[in-house]
Amino acid sequence: MDISTLLGVLLGLICVGIGLASGGDVAVYLGQDSIISLVIVLGGALAAVMVANPKSKSFAMMKIMMSTLKQTQLNYIETISTLVSFSEKARREGLLSLEEDAQNLEDPFTKKGIQLIVDGTDPDLLRDMLEIEIDLVEKDKSIEAGVLASAGAYAPAFGMVGTLLGLIAMLGALNNPDALGPSMAKALITTLYGSIFANAFFLPMAEKLKQRKDIFIMHKQMILEGILSIQSGDNPRLLEEKLKTFLPEEDRAAYEKTSGKVEE
Repeated sequence: MDISTLLGVLLGLICVGIGLASGGDVAVYLGQDSIISLVIVLGGALAAVMVANPKSKSFAMMKIMMSTLKQTQLNYIETISTLVSFSEKARREGLLSLEEDAQNLEDPFTKKGIQLIVDGTDPDLLRDMLEIEIDLVEKDKSIEAGVLASAGAYAPAFGMVGTLLGLIAMLGALNNPDALGPSMAKALITTLYGSIFANAFFLPMAEKLKQRKDIFIMHKQMILEGILSIQSGDNPRLLEEKLKTFLPEEDRAAYEKTSGKVEE
């Protein structure tokens, strides 16, 4: 589990809760009017998300939100070790010797790439095929992040819609001065909820998915470069050094500690 997502959401809600409690009567935020405000904000945001995004993604909005609680499982060090070992074996025994190893791979992208070089695919065609697959994955993950980003944009907008509706109702009751204060408070609750959902949930989660997408695509590009180097028969030591450039500084130091001597 990605504990930072859970802690961030909880901390945000606690801060908002403290603010609500310090404002006086908490019941103002929890009455029937607040339920109507929630319906306007969440219902309106969901409706707009459904209009703006593909059905397969907009209907899976809750699943996408829950995915931010899962820890990204990408082991750069293990991937580099695997590709370097494949390079060593290919230089000793030829590319065809990797066929059995390819069948045992769990990562579909790496498995496909190794199988393509075993099948003797032209290097330019192989690059094009794998880059197209990377582009498709990038677009899919961008759409997922876009679903939450659009919800974060629409929630405050529908909060304003609810506020305008409340103001219109308030202006219709100007002949009752005693009701103006409570009516104004009710009108502003919808804007409050829109801002809370946008800034505590939708927008931060969308940002996390965008960052994960970049990390995921970088991992795929590293694998692509490794596969092409294996196909071209590059020296395993040079391959290792090339792939290490994809590692963050702390992961590079960890790799140096765990890696053994690579065959020339």
